Amino acid sequence: MSKILIGRYLPGDSVVYKMDPRGKLIATFLFIAIIFLANNWQTYLIASLFSLVAVLATKLKLKVFWDGVKPLIWLILATSVLQLFFTSGGKVYWQWGVFVISSFGLVNAGFIFLRFVMVILISTVLTLTTMPLEIADGMEALLKPLKFIKVPVGEIALVMSIALRFVPTLMDETIKIMNAQRARGVDFNEGGLLNRAKAFIPLLIPLFINSLTTALDLATAMESRGYRGSDNRTRYRVLRWSRYDLVNLGYFVLLTLLLIIFRAA
Repeated sequence: MSKILIGRYLPGDSVVYKMDPRGKLIATFLFIAIIFLANNWQTYLIASLFSLVAVLATKLKLKVFWDGVKPLIWLILATSVLQLFFTSGGKVYWQWGVFVISSFGLVNAGFIFLRFVMVILISTVLTLTTMPLEIADGMEALLKPLKFIKVPVGEIALVMSIALRFVPTLMDETIKIMNAQRARGVDFNEGGLLNRAKAFIPLLIPLFINSLTTALDLATAMESRGYRGSDNRTRYRVLRWSRYDLVNLGYFVLLTLLLIIFRAA
C-alpha cells in the first residue's frame, strides 16, 4: 500500500519535467480517451510502445513504475477474469453454467489487462513528474472558461490539489497504524479472506481520526494565512508553453492517428 504512487512527486531533470502541466494533463486525458480506439493486437501494440516511450522519457527507473502498478495488479487481474468468464464468442474451450472460456473472452481479457496497465502508467508519468500544486494550477487554467457560467474553478482546483497531496500521507499513516497493531500482536494475513477483511476494521477508526485532525489543522493554517479563495490572487508559479509541450501534444496526436488507421473496422 505504501508504494502506491498516485500523488507522489519524484524530482528529476528529464524533458518530461520541463513540460507545462496543462499540456501533460491534456495528453493524459487524451490518452485515456483514445485508448478505447484500440480493438486489435496491432493497435494495442502501438499504444503499448507509445506508453513505454513515455515512461522511458522520464528517465526514472522502471522499477518505480512497477511499484506503482503492483499494488493494483490484483484489481486489474480480477477485472480481466470477469471479462474472461462472462464474455462469449468465437471458439468455446470450457463452459459451466453462465461461466464460459472462449477465444473472444481470452482476447478481450488480455486487452482489458493491457488497457488498465497503460492508463496507470501514463497517469503515473503525470503524477511523478508534476508537483501537486502544478497539477492544481494546470487544472484551474484549463477549467477557467467555466468561470463564465459561475463554476467555482478555484475551489475545485484547491480540492484536487489537497486530495493529490494527502493521498500519499494517508497511505503512510495507514502503514504506521498497521505496524503499530502488528507490534501488539495483530496478524493481517491470518485466516481466510473474511477474517483478513475483519482484521482491517480496527484501522478505520484511528485513520479517520488522524484524517480529521489533519483536515482541521490544514483549515486552521489556511485561515491564519488569510486564504480567501482564488479571486484576485497573484501567482508565484507562472505557466508557460514551450516547444516541449508542442512535441508532447504532437506525440499523442500521432498516436491517435495511428490508432484510427490500424483500428479494425
